[in-house]
Amino acid sequence: MIEISENIKAIGFTQWFQDNVDHSRLDWQQLGRVVAVHKDSYTINNGEKEIEAELLGKLIFNADSPMDYPAVGDWVLVRTYDDDTFSIIHEILPRKSLIKRKTPGKKIEFQMIAANVDTAFIIQSLDNNFNLRRLERYLVMTNESDLEPVVLLSKSDLLNAEEIEDRIDSIKQIMPDLHICPFSNKDKTNLEEIAELLIPGQTYCMLGSSGVGKTTLLNNLIGGTIYTTKTVREKDGKGRHATTHRQMVMLEGGAMVIDTPGMRELGNISVDAGLDQTFSEILALSDLCHFNDCNHLHEEGCAVLNAVKNGQLSEKRYRNFIKMKKESKFHEMSYLEKRNRDKKFGKLVKTIMKNKKMK
Repeated sequence: MIEISENIKAIGFTQWFQDNVDHSRLDWQQLGRVVAVHKDSYTINNGEKEIEAELLGKLIFNADSPMDYPAVGDWVLVRTYDDDTFSIIHEILPRKSLIKRKTPGKKIEFQMIAANVDTAFIIQSLDNNFNLRRLERYLVMTNESDLEPVVLLSKSDLLNAEEIEDRIDSIKQIMPDLHICPFSNKDKTNLEEIAELLIPGQTYCMLGSSGVGKTTLLNNLIGGTIYTTKTVREKDGKGRHATTHRQMVMLEGGAMVIDTPGMRELGNISVDAGLDQTFSEILALSDLCHFNDCNHLHEEGCAVLNAVKNGQLSEKRYRNFIKMKKESKFHEMSYLEKRNRDKKFGKLVKTIMKNKKMK
C-alpha cells in the first residue's frame, strides 16, 4: 500500500478516502482535490499546488448525468503533464457526501453543489432575506447529504438584541437542536466565534441566497478582500451574484471553505431522508396515524392533521412539508422517466458506434 503524503491528508484526505481508493492506481496516477469548476475545465490541488485539469474523453463519453462529472470538493485520480502544469482527470473517487439540488427552471436533472463536505453553513440575513420556509428547504438539502448544518444569521447590526433573539427563537421553536450564530460583516460581531468553528482538515460549504454576505464573510475569514462582492438592491433586499462559480478556499488555519453562487431556487429530487430528519416531529406524529400509508392530506384519523388543527404543529410548516414532499415525488418520477429515455438513447448510440467500427 502506497503511503499517502501529509500534504494530501491536510486537504481532507481522511482514512475513509484511503479505504476507498485503489492504491495500485497510485503507481502511475496522482491524487488531487477539485477546488474549482469552470465551464469546460477544472482546477485541482495536489497537496502542493493548484493545477489546471480537463476530463478524460472516456469519462465524458460514459457520463449519464451531471453527477458523473467532478464537483468542487471531489477527490480525483489524475495524470500530470508539462512539469505538473496541466493534468487529465481519469477517475472520480467515491464520495463521502454530495450536496445537490434540482436544476433551476423546468429541466428535471440534478445540479451538484459540492462534494465531501463535513459541515454546511446555511446563511440567511436578518433583514428581508430571513425566511423560515426557505431555511427548511436548505435543511432538507443538507440533512439528505448527512451533513452537520450550522445556521449563520448575517447583518445582525441592522437589528437590536431583542429582535435578533426573537428570530432565533422562531427557529428554535421548530428546530431546537440547531447551532445558530448571528453575526455582522460590518461591525465584526461574532466573527471570532465563526472562525472557532473551523477545524483544520475539515471542509465547510456556504449556502444561501445572493446578497446575504457569504463572500464578504469568506473575505473576513481570510483576513483580506480577495473575492469581489456586490451590493443588495434596496427596494426588495435581493442580492446579485458575487460568486459566479463554485470554489474551495484554503484558510490559513487549515480548514477549507467552499463558496457557492446564491441560490434562489431550491427544488429537490428524492429527499425522503432529508424531509424526515428536517421535519422529525411530523415523522413522529405519522406513527400515530390510523392508516400506515397516510398521506396527511385528508385521511380520517390523521395525527398530523389533528396536530395542525389543535395548534400543536404550525400550519405553515405543515404546508411547506407537504409542498416539498409532492415536489420531490413529482421530480423523482420525471427524473426516472428521463433516465430511462437517456439510457435507451445511449444504448442506441453505442450500438451504432460499435457497428461502424466493425465495418
